Amino acid sequence: MQTQRIEIKQHGGVEEMALVTRKLPDLGAGEVLLKHLAMGVNFIDTYHRSGLYPLTMPSGLGLEACGVIEAIGHGIHDLQVGDRVAYAGGAVGAYATYRIMPADKLVLVPEAIPDAVAAGTLLRGMTAQYLLKRTFPVQAGQTILFHAAAGGVGQIACQWAQAMGVRVIGTVGSKEKAGQASAYCDHVINYHDPDWVAQVRELTAGEGVPVVYDGVGEATFAASLDCLAVRGMLVSFGNASGAVSNFNLGLLAQQGSLFLTRPTLAHYTRNRAELVETAQDYFAALAKSWIVPQIGQSYAMVDVQQAHLDLAARRTTGSTILFP
Repeated sequence: MQTQRIEIKQHGGVEEMALVTRKLPDLGAGEVLLKHLAMGVNFIDTYHRSGLYPLTMPSGLGLEACGVIEAIGHGIHDLQVGDRVAYAGGAVGAYATYRIMPADKLVLVPEAIPDAVAAGTLLRGMTAQYLLKRTFPVQAGQTILFHAAAGGVGQIACQWAQAMGVRVIGTVGSKEKAGQASAYCDHVINYHDPDWVAQVRELTAGEGVPVVYDGVGEATFAASLDCLAVRGMLVSFGNASGAVSNFNLGLLAQQGSLFLTRPTLAHYTRNRAELVETAQDYFAALAKSWIVPQIGQSYAMVDVQQAHLDLAARRTTGSTILFP
């Protein structure tokens, strides 16, 4: 059987991505054949394409999708043909019409959740889950700072935090995104304002926040440390503006015995039990309407280059979807 997929032969710009036809391998034990219904586009995909996170060539791209099981290999007992499932993470290659996937990487999608929401928000939703509940478990009554509040992870995490009784300060990079984030943040700050750190301090009576969730990276990293309370934690989970380099560890002591961590979803879903628990917690929050995710834009798979350009230029809001 054949599939169409987006493939790169070398790292580089968007021009390296091409739509190709490839033969799928035979279905093995513990594997399923998926017909993709929708695929998510995430910032990490641009890292894989550019080589910031190197891949073995040639390579597919994409980490999450929603699809229907069309065939099942030997030894699978908790899934069946016709099940609608989703995945987020694992080996790259989600930008495809059909794909063979390990069954233990798939989670059942509740009937009420649309294909685009499952495909375009599961990675972000599970990221928000581990950030808020395990990396730094937030508590009702706390005030947190979340960068890129209008982005895919930001909008989910900020809504979820508010539903948990947390006061949310969200940062954005434009007036338009400030208007969007104000719907689910208690306070919105433009991190291009020269006094944005002072604004955070003012909102916290000079104390700072116990945690900053920073997916922006280099552009906000140093100032994020300035926003923290004594013994606060900076959770640096992304590099949208570039990777942080040459960090002086002594600054953590000088600025209040701070904590710094660089987590990834893979280390919080190391086995099937963790994966299913994380996904189900996100789906439960969706079912309670704690989170109303925004599917900001969608593209045909053939237009993937434009999708990556828009994402890198921060012209996107919410989640971005590819359709086969």
